[in-house]
Amino acid sequence: MKNSRAFGRLLVFAFYLLRLPLFLFRRRPDDASVHRILILHHLLLGDSLMVVSLLAKARARYPDAEIYLAMPKLVASLFDERPYGVIPIGFSPKDVGSIWRLFRLPRIDLAYLPADNRYGWMARALGARWVIGFAGDRPAHKNWAVDELRPYPQSPMTWSDAVMELIDGAGPAPFSLGQWRVAAEALPFNMPSPYAVLHLGASSALRHWAPENWNALAAAIRAEGRAVVWSCGPGEQGLLEGIESLAEDVVVAGSLSLRQLRFLIAGADYLVSPDTGVAHLGRVACTPTLVLFGPGPATLFGNGAFWQHCPFEPVTEPVFPCRNQQILFFREVQWLRRCERFHGDAPGQCARAQCMEAISVAMVEAGLKRLGY
Repeated sequence: MKNSRAFGRLLVFAFYLLRLPLFLFRRRPDDASVHRILILHHLLLGDSLMVVSLLAKARARYPDAEIYLAMPKLVASLFDERPYGVIPIGFSPKDVGSIWRLFRLPRIDLAYLPADNRYGWMARALGARWVIGFAGDRPAHKNWAVDELRPYPQSPMTWSDAVMELIDGAGPAPFSLGQWRVAAEALPFNMPSPYAVLHLGASSALRHWAPENWNALAAAIRAEGRAVVWSCGPGEQGLLEGIESLAEDVVVAGSLSLRQLRFLIAGADYLVSPDTGVAHLGRVACTPTLVLFGPGPATLFGNGAFWQHCPFEPVTEPVFPCRNQQILFFREVQWLRRCERFHGDAPGQCARAQCMEAISVAMVEAGLKRLGY
């Protein structure tokens, strides 16, 4: 694995050296000469889905351009329907074959980096005529290959709306299912009707909600005549140990692909989830989605302008003392208030998810009423 990553870096560096003569007289192409665009990132599921707003704005500004979206291979399959006409390309820095596929693309006119500017070196190696990213990435050498460094917005907004600031002009039309249909997928069980999906997992234990809360919420859902579908991701099966599932419940313990999970969520009356990637699957399926925000701020990961037509309800304690960090993708954002601490007893970390403990079942039930349930 290490050898593969090293070889991938060597390949990028070799092509970068070969392209050096192209960079000496580079200039930003005018709109009329933009024929190929690359949006390049290696983000997790939720962040990858929030970048859809950037696809929409790129398509609105450059309606006739070919738009390539390079992203992690695991997430790329979700984009097979080619929302906004983009061409998805799954890649991994550890997979030389997938990197080589990027080098086989025709020359890129504009390359956009929504998060990590280290991929500016790859964009340059691909021969991109102009590379655009956000300023302030750290360490500083990550920014050296970026031609145009744009500041983050100076006032609070969702990341989906902020990332569109990489492209000039008015924002695109808000998202609708007409731009990204949810394809039917075969499931290994019979789907109940009606049902609600309760997703337990998250990337950090500090985003987990207590089992007794989930059990109380499930009881209320069953009392309304809905079936309960319990969900968690691969490796998260331990979260089911405190769950009191009934025979009529469906338990999905990391056994579905992302496409199957999106199809399952699309058929639900609603989804309840911590602030994690699956919550954004609910958003792109336009399924009413209630999200439990603990360490992460609803201000940053809520709907904003782009997702305004997707039913979405954040539940959180809006002001929490230890939600006091200001880092987003290694950049300091003055208006941001979040927590990126790890779960544990080490100094400076967090032993208890007090921000999640502050979210009561009553708060969630009230949020579901606001969603119409």
